[in-house]
Amino acid sequence: MSNVAPPAGKVWLVGAGPGDPDLLTLRAARLLMNARVIVHDGLVEPAILELAPKGARFVSVAKSRSRHTLQQDEINALLVREALAGNEVIRLKGGDPFVFGRGGEEAEACRAAGVPVEVVPGISAALGAAAAAQIPLTHRDAASMVTFVAGQCKGLTEQDWSGLAGKGRTLVIYMGVATAEPIAEKLIADGLAPDMPLAVIENATRPSMRVLRGPIAGLADLVQRHRVKSPALIVIGEVAAREDTELRALAREHAH
Repeated sequence: MSNVAPPAGKVWLVGAGPGDPDLLTLRAARLLMNARVIVHDGLVEPAILELAPKGARFVSVAKSRSRHTLQQDEINALLVREALAGNEVIRLKGGDPFVFGRGGEEAEACRAAGVPVEVVPGISAALGAAAAAQIPLTHRDAASMVTFVAGQCKGLTEQDWSGLAGKGRTLVIYMGVATAEPIAEKLIADGLAPDMPLAVIENATRPSMRVLRGPIAGLADLVQRHRVKSPALIVIGEVAAREDTELRALAREHAH
């Protein structure tokens, strides 16, 4: 009986993009089409998972506000364990692994265990949602600065968001649906005008995508009235009110 350990595998932290399979990078698609072990988030579009070959093993680590299949430390340990067993593991994450995806923690765990790890970036939720809704995050006439924040995190009320939203600035809030009311109150209390426009983009790049618009003062009502569900992104700033009529006219022409 041999005591030789199996050769160490490798972990690939792969960005699945905002949802539409066509927005995968070529590298991500190639890795998926040759994958054997895929550890994936719950928000990854099923059509993306279908790119994997028959016989691939899927491990879901889906999370929700009320229930975690696995805690983050357990996910880290799972990736390390699979790689040390000699497997090449695709850790498939919605958006980009390093933008609110906890990819940094997973990469650190792999390096600490001596497991080779590589990061394959993906189109982030913010960039994908803004493009799908035709909302320019920057615009010479409206915004020269963009900030990404997490609306669902520890110590939200203690965080200082003053100056992140307002004239000439765009604020993009991830995971903010469940905390819409305190987010609006927080921003207005920090000096944001109650009539500052915003857009809530639900299921970005998917067939069921919705774009809802209104003022920051009405954010909580907008989310509640339209029963907005995750995944959804909130874009706050003057850019949210801009509509490129020329692009929309072109889209209508192509539709006919």
